[in-house]
Amino acid sequence: MNQKRHGDTGIGGRGDSFFSASACLRIRASQPGFSLIELVITVSVLAILTLGVIPLMQVSVKRQKEQQLREALRQMRDAIDQFHREALAGAQMQASQQQGPTTAQQEQAPRNPQTQNQAANVFSDPRVRVFISDQTIFSTDNPDRYPPDLESLMKGVSVLPITAGSLGRRGNQNFTALEAAQEDQTIPKTKVYLRQIPIDPMTGKAEWDFRSCYDTADSTSWGGENVFDVRSKSKGKALNGENYSDW
Repeated sequence: MNQKRHGDTGIGGRGDSFFSASACLRIRASQPGFSLIELVITVSVLAILTLGVIPLMQVSVKRQKEQQLREALRQMRDAIDQFHREALAGAQMQASQQQGPTTAQQEQAPRNPQTQNQAANVFSDPRVRVFISDQTIFSTDNPDRYPPDLESLMKGVSVLPITAGSLGRRGNQNFTALEAAQEDQTIPKTKVYLRQIPIDPMTGKAEWDFRSCYDTADSTSWGGENVFDVRSKSKGKALNGENYSDW
């Protein structure tokens, strides 16, 4: 009668179950993990880092677009200048082939004194290897012979090497008249100055503002006589505070 039942106080009883549950809780508590406070701190740090990285990425993207804009402007302006040099060479070549130019031809000749000086020295320029043979693309409103539009730079114009014509073998004692005549019969080739019209990275379109050589520097409209310069249509400001339209 005085014997205790198995499980009341001995091993394997209710006391053992209590101690086993306590041990499990201690083991689980000792396992690695994040508390609520640690999670809040981690999320806060990530948010701060994200807010700092986004502006840096935006500045980096904008700077890259500005570099692309400068490159596009440089490419088009180089093409315009090269076209102009070879157009002046063509005008000078055409004038040299005429013994007595008519009044209309004299009106077609460059009237700007600076342009006349450029025409006089154009053949000494090592960058000029050909001249534009088709002078009909220049209207009376464009005597200074800048390209009439960007499409002309992309489609190309007829050119001949500068050794052809009266400034080449003709009149040179080292060549016969037959050799000079054969050189004059050189077939014109089409020269392309732009592979394609660049896209303005600021607007995402291949559209640009133009200025002719007769427009003032602060002009807001294009006269249409020729394409002397190109500018971006964007009204935004660069990282240095300048307007993109002033580049």
